[in-house]
Amino acid sequence: MIEYDYQALFKKQLNCKEAKMKLEKEILENLIENLINWTKESLESSGGKKAIIGISGGKDSSVVAALCVKALGKDNVVGVLMPNGIQDDISYAKELCSFLNIRSIEINIRDITNSMLDELNQLSISSNLIKEVSEQSKINIPPRVRMTLLYAISQSIDDSRVINTSNISEDWVGYATVYGDTAGAISPLGMLTTDEIVQIGEYLGLPDKFLSKVPSDGLTGKTDEDNLGFSYDVLNKYIREGTIEDLDTKKTIDRMHRLSRFKFLPLPMFSPD
Repeated sequence: MIEYDYQALFKKQLNCKEAKMKLEKEILENLIENLINWTKESLESSGGKKAIIGISGGKDSSVVAALCVKALGKDNVVGVLMPNGIQDDISYAKELCSFLNIRSIEINIRDITNSMLDELNQLSISSNLIKEVSEQSKINIPPRVRMTLLYAISQSIDDSRVINTSNISEDWVGYATVYGDTAGAISPLGMLTTDEIVQIGEYLGLPDKFLSKVPSDGLTGKTDEDNLGFSYDVLNKYIREGTIEDLDTKKTIDRMHRLSRFKFLPLPMFSPD
């Protein structure tokens, strides 16, 4: 299988004195061509022929779905919609599947998550170890439930694999759930920033509504940037160019990056040698 060096693709642009976050046309075209080839080859190397993708209607899942359609054909891509109770923006996910003409499955995870929380609350009453269910647990249960369902669906559809929809911007600062949105067989966008993903989506012909949808956790009522405390523009420039004006923000990003690396490292295993 060919291994593409994504950093090399950006080398020409990032070495410019006035580096811009806007990719040059040639770089963007090469990147997309390589992404499509990489996605197809990586899936085939794992024995997979079909893609199972959790669809939120945001830019990450929309672009991954569009890439998989290009790489595998629309008949080999399945979108899975997993609202948690009433989700006001679920229409985006439905419209994305319709636009790409891919098959879709919808499963509401409310009862599953509520059941888990109920059991944990009962445990907090009867156990001396857990006084109450933490807010962090409440936030992380839904993405782990979603990933469990994605794998259950994949294992029930022959030759299919779960495709990760993460990006480097969120992963850089650990804005991801271990065994939730960090999982998957392959990660096409895992080394790409949010602004680069938008440019890929535009080139692939995705409507702007799927690329400009403000990302949020769907739980706190806050946007991702509200939760992070800084903008993706600032973060992306720091990741790609290593420059940042606000030193306090730099310290925050560096700290988040350092403390979250465990989420993306192989499980440590004791060696008896």
